[in-house]
Parts: sequence; C-alpha cells; structure tokens
Amino acid sequence: MSSTPQVINQAQAREWLSQVDVPQILRKLFRDLAAGHAVQPAQQWVEFPQGAGDFINYLGVLAEDGVYGVKTSPYIVREQGALVTAWTLLMSMQTGQPLLLCDAGELTTARTAATTAVAVDALAPQSARRLAIIGSGKVALAHLHHVKGLRDWQSISLFSPSLGNATAETLAQLKRLDPRLVIAGSSDEATLDADVIMLCTSSAGPVVDPSRLSKPALITSISTNAPRAHEVPPHSLNDMQVFCDYRQTTPGSAGEMLIAGEQHGWDKRAIVGDLPELLSERVQRPDYERHVFFRSIGLGLEDIALANAIYQLQR
Repeated sequence: MSSTPQVINQAQAREWLSQVDVPQILRKLFRDLAAGHAVQPAQQWVEFPQGAGDFINYLGVLAEDGVYGVKTSPYIVREQGALVTAWTLLMSMQTGQPLLLCDAGELTTARTAATTAVAVDALAPQSARRLAIIGSGKVALAHLHHVKGLRDWQSISLFSPSLGNATAETLAQLKRLDPRLVIAGSSDEATLDADVIMLCTSSAGPVVDPSRLSKPALITSISTNAPRAHEVPPHSLNDMQVFCDYRQTTPGSAGEMLIAGEQHGWDKRAIVGDLPELLSERVQRPDYERHVFFRSIGLGLEDIALANAIYQLQR
C-alpha cells in the first residue's frame, strides 16, 4: 500500500531544525558509521547533455533508525546564472515507503556548518583562542553559530571580498552576531596568528595559502558545486596533517585531493583520520608541529539524519 510523503518546504525545515541539536545528531551519525550501523556510498555525479549542468546524488543508510534516503542536488545552467536546488527523500527500511520529502537548502547549510563544528571540537587545541572565518554567506554565518561556543575565543575575525561594498547596516548586523566579531580588511589580516581558520566560501579556487600563515593552525574547508572546487592550493596537502569527514568517499570528490594526487604526488593514504575514527577515538588528536587540514564534502547521511530528525519531530 503506497503512501505519500510529507513535503517540507524551506521555511518549515528552518523552523524544525531550530528545535534539534544538529551537532549532536551528527556526532551520533559518525559513531554509527564507525560501528558499522550506517552506510555511506560515494557521491553520484551525473552530467546533463549539451553542457546544461549536472546533478549530484548523496545517498545513505541509517540502519539503527530504520531509514535510508537520497539527497539530489542539480546545478542548472541558465542565461541569468546557474540555479542550484536540493531535495532530500527519506525512505522507510521496514515498509519501503517514502516518509518525507524535504527541501534540503536548510539541511545543507545546517549539516555543513555543524560537521565543521564537530571537527573543530575534535581537532582544535583546547588552548585555541583566535578564530578566523573566510566568507560571509549563510553557510559562513552558520559556521559561526555552531563554533562560537566551542572554545574560549578571544577574537573572531571575518573576511569576505563581498563585504567591500557592504552598507553600514549590513556590517552592524554581522557584528551583532557576536561581540567578539571583527570585520577584517583582507584575508591576511583575518588569519593573522589564527588558531582555527574556517573557509566557508563558494570559491572554485584557493582563498588561503597555508604557507603564508604565521603559525600552525587548523584549517577547515567545505565543498561547492563547481567542478574540482578547492579552497587551498592542492600542493599544500603535502605539508599538512590531513583529516576529512569520511575517508572512504572524500578523496574521490574533494577537488584539492584529486588534483594533489594527479599533479603533486599526494596519496589519500596520507589522511590521518576521519570523523568516525576521531569520535570513536581510533586516531589521536593532531600535534601542531605543522598545519592541520580538515576537508568535508558533505555526506548524504548528514542530510538523511537531519531529515529523519525532522520526521521524528513531525510524529
């Protein structure tokens, strides 16, 4: 007997997500992966004919919760600019029926930022005091929201080229997010003496060069839809301790890892650990004799776990 899934729009998803502890849901997810109670296949990337765009499918299984699902995100080429959307379908492993169809825009923002926060908590030194953020969009501000309480930050610097022409009101709104927040005039200014640097951009190419930093730092980086997008120079991976969200899938999708492997002699076996290993204490926290790099590509399981949390609240 077929059933029609409940459809959740972006505004509803935002409202429901405000009622759940997103980082805690993700911590459980990564522990489930470590214990073999979850399955995370590789991303599936498919091109549209005639250069019309592409779509990426993010799959996952949460066996303990009895659900599986897929997030599908198209990149649609248009004259007025590319269009990117995303929807997550949650399915029952017991009945084979759809449970929820959710606009994944809010899920993507929340899980991207919260995954970085889980990594910062697992990797940053307890003594970390200076935080830098590169980017000022929704994802960057979500990073600030989830990370601002993880350490006793004495300063939080933010830089984004898009703020060069920002109004006084826009800058004031940003500063109201946290009294420690300072808007920097350049990337170098923002990252000066930083202990943790969160790269939260949609850039297809490097936005920070680790070799220019004044001391070893934790650098976190996320994905965007641009092919082989990367926020640090690929060759820099050879000089850093590299961690990722999930070692089984990230090296096959992360732009700087693909390029570093092809052109700079980097090997994915150099990855020190991933979040399942960190949260199950199978690998040690890094020393900071050199930079530490954390790369996340966004896992289908993250979207599915949040869609399931919304579904459980609906019930």
